[in-house]
Amino acid sequence: MTEERKTRRAPGNRTLTLSEAERTVFAEKLLHICAPVSADDIADQVIHGDLLQIADDLPSAFADLLILDPPYNLNKNFDGGKFGKKSDADYLAYLESWFPKVLRCLKPHGSVYLCGDWQCSAAEYLVMAKYLTVRNRITWQREKGRGAKSNWKNCSEDIWFGTLNKEYFFNADAVKMKRKVLAPYRENGRPKDWQDTEDGKFRLTFPSNFWDDISVPFWSMPENTDHPAQKPEKLIAKLILASSRPGDLVFDPFLGSGTTAAAAKKLGRHFAGIEISCEYCCLALKRILRAETDPCIQGYAGGVFYERNSQPCRKKTSPEKKHS
Repeated sequence: MTEERKTRRAPGNRTLTLSEAERTVFAEKLLHICAPVSADDIADQVIHGDLLQIADDLPSAFADLLILDPPYNLNKNFDGGKFGKKSDADYLAYLESWFPKVLRCLKPHGSVYLCGDWQCSAAEYLVMAKYLTVRNRITWQREKGRGAKSNWKNCSEDIWFGTLNKEYFFNADAVKMKRKVLAPYRENGRPKDWQDTEDGKFRLTFPSNFWDDISVPFWSMPENTDHPAQKPEKLIAKLILASSRPGDLVFDPFLGSGTTAAAAKKLGRHFAGIEISCEYCCLALKRILRAETDPCIQGYAGGVFYERNSQPCRKKTSPEKKHS
C-alpha cells in the first residue's frame, strides 16, 4: 500500500480516492495494447501501458486534438515511477523519443497543446517548431506553494499551441471569460460592452494567452487526486472547447489521473488516454464514471468562464448543453 493510501484525510477533504474493491473493478476495465489497434478500439478507453512501448501500435490520424502533459524536467515521483531531472540536451532527446510518434496520431487539420514549465519550455518549443507551426504560447498563473527566499516564486506554467496545417479549427467564442467591470462606461446612458446583472456588472471578453483564472486542484475540490502534477479541469476544458468540436476525439498519451478524459466526457467529446500507473488509470476511470452524472467544471457555467473563485458550478447541468 502506498503512502498516499495511508494518508489520513481531514474532515471535509474531498480528494478522490479508491477502495480496494474499486481498484479491482476498474483495473479489469483498462485496455492493454500488445498489437496494432484501430481508432474504434481505443475510442473512449483508458489504456494502461508505457507510451514508448506501445506508440507504434497506435492508429494513424485518429485524433482531432492532442493534449500533451509529459513529465517536466524535474525529479518527480509518480506513484513509484520516478522521473529524473536531465540536462537540457537529454530532455530534448526524451521529447524526440516520443513526440513524432504521437504526432502521427493527429488528423491533418488537428491541433496540439504541449504543457511545460520554465525549466523545460525552451526544449518543448524546439520540438514543437521542428514538426508544427507554433501558433502561440499560453502562460497560466499557477498560484500554489510558498516560494523561496533566494529566488522568484514559480507561479506560472506554459502551454505551447501548434498545428500541422494552415487550416485548423479554433472557436474563440467558446472560451470567453466573464469579468467584473471596474470602470462601467456608458454610451447614451446605456452600458457600453457590459451587462448589469443581479450579481453585478460584467463584461464578456475574448481569451488572451495569459490566464489568471485557474485554481490548482486542492483538497476541498472533488476533482482533486493524489497525483503530484494534476492539471485543473478548467484549464483543459479551455483547450478542448477552443480546438475541438462536439463529438471529436481528444488524445492524451500522458493521462495521469484522468483530467483530460473527464473534461472531454463532460464537454461531449470522445477521448483516449495512456497512463503507465495502474493506480492513476483507475482514478481516471472513476472520474470518467462520475462525469456521466455530474458534468460540473469548476469556474465554467452557462457557456462562459468566470474569474478565479467567483462562480460556483451549476451541478447536474451540462455546461455546453446549457450554452447551446
